[in-house]
Amino acid sequence: MIVKSLEDIVGTKGDAHGDKWHSLRLLHHEDGMGVTLTDSILEAGFEMDLWQKHHYEACYCLEGEGTVEELDNGKIHEISPGTLYAMNNHDRHRIRAKTRMRIVCTFFPALTGDEVHDADGSL
Repeated sequence: MIVKSLEDIVGTKGDAHGDKWHSLRLLHHEDGMGVTLTDSILEAGFEMDLWQKHHYEACYCLEGEGTVEELDNGKIHEISPGTLYAMNNHDRHRIRAKTRMRIVCTFFPALTGDEVHDADGSL
């Protein structure tokens, strides 16, 4: 059984952050579950183009409001608590936080825990 708290992740390779975002990667490849689970905070004003070229990602909003834009067609979706959005086709997308957002995300296959986004937003 795996039991971890957010405090266990702070300061480890699973503690990823950048300008206006902070993600604690609770599960990664070495845990042997096949998926990654993150608890992420996006601060108000956060905006980033992302592209999971090698992973599927599903995100569930717990707090805050924002939008996710499908970059291939320009469609914009409102995100608020209780909203799920999933990149089931390795969709290029732009996430914008109107207010501070807390999002739980899963990645398949699992991340190693220390990945960083490339210049094109890809993982």
